Amino acid sequence: MSSEVAIKVENLSKCYEIYDQPRDRLKQFIVPRLQGAVHLKRSQFFREFWALRDVSFEVKKGETVGIIGCNGSGKSTLLQMICGTLNPSSGTVQTNGRIAALLELGSGFDPEFSGRDNVYMNAAVLGVAREEVDQRFDEIAAFADIGTFIEQPVKSYSSGMVVRLAFAVQVMIKPDILIVDEALAVGDEKFQRKCFARMEELKNNGTSILFVSHSGPSIIEHCDRTLLLDHGVRLMYGAAPQAVRAYQKLIYAPETEYKRLVEAYLAADKSGEDIDLQKAVVERSVNSSEQATDAFDAGLVPETTAIYPTQGAKIKSFTIFDAEGRLVNVLQSGKTYQIQMAGHFDQDFDATFWGIHIRNVSGAVLTGQRFPEDGSYFESVRAGSEFNVKFSFQMNLLPGTYFVGGGVWSNQEPSCAHRIMDAIMFRVAPGEKSNSFGYVDLMTSAPQADVGKGSMIK
Repeated sequence: MSSEVAIKVENLSKCYEIYDQPRDRLKQFIVPRLQGAVHLKRSQFFREFWALRDVSFEVKKGETVGIIGCNGSGKSTLLQMICGTLNPSSGTVQTNGRIAALLELGSGFDPEFSGRDNVYMNAAVLGVAREEVDQRFDEIAAFADIGTFIEQPVKSYSSGMVVRLAFAVQVMIKPDILIVDEALAVGDEKFQRKCFARMEELKNNGTSILFVSHSGPSIIEHCDRTLLLDHGVRLMYGAAPQAVRAYQKLIYAPETEYKRLVEAYLAADKSGEDIDLQKAVVERSVNSSEQATDAFDAGLVPETTAIYPTQGAKIKSFTIFDAEGRLVNVLQSGKTYQIQMAGHFDQDFDATFWGIHIRNVSGAVLTGQRFPEDGSYFESVRAGSEFNVKFSFQMNLLPGTYFVGGGVWSNQEPSCAHRIMDAIMFRVAPGEKSNSFGYVDLMTSAPQADVGKGSMIK
């Protein structure tokens, strides 16, 4: 294995034997042996369940790789085999360096031991000398931030305290490979931010990270590449935004569409081609070529539009208008605009709501709006009715290119009546010199400073 590769997985598979009754396990142990002794065909008293089948991928040093997939797709099984806590049925796993893993909440902790004792025990399992733990214990305790509970038995901890301590131990030993399986979901926002900051620091120092999450924005924001699994099979391994869009389409697709999507992803993955996520531009309510102005660029057409299956509703258009009612897609900072989503219903719904989101070029959601407000619904929508929902906002995004998408949801099945990702795109034009950077300008006035007798150079 190349020295630049931290993890190499080749044709990895895991098969479980499923017995319908306890006595079938005994039969499987005895009967086939007897049949083999007299040269008869061996019977099988179990069903095979393939949790993972022929999965291959590589993770480079210093790379963060996300793993996504529906429940039962094989994510946890894959991580356990990479960590060495589960033996594969076939295939190989090669790792380069010390592995630290957060696979299950509190795994590796003795509930009767205190937090302090578990820190030393967990570190010893990871191959860390006691002297090193002595030197870093105060740092570990400070990161976990559980106060005097560090001296109490772990069985008295809340789930959040357990993951705080577990994560603190794993990241403070400076692993070569860090594996995180949804463990951070139980932490509060302050602790999650601290964890992600520490993960970024480890990555910058060369640590490779495997990150499992059902949160698409988290995967897009933190991962260089993403592995999409479905029923134990690799569907895609590539850019995080593309994999997340494919995953989101799968979880909302009806059964027939689901099968078609899986086949398309598999074919593209095997051929090594970029996967076409139904590239399409939604129908425009106006002719863009006739509306070309300084505020409208007909060339701003996304190539990443992903249209979800219609399940009772159809979105026909997304459009942006300025305060004068003009169609625009070149926006000015500080001005007010309106995003309109138009379409119709093909079936009745009892409780419906609409939502839009604005994403950056990497796919992270920067902001969004919902109608009606959270907890409320639009009642008694009838088949054949049209809708045109208007979302108003002040443009506080900094100059750059952004994407608009959204959908129609209901609290009844199917929950996603229709959804479109990256339906349209817009550009925020550069304006005057700005003190802000990042994505959003939150300034209310220019910065001020008192810096002795110095003067500003322009």
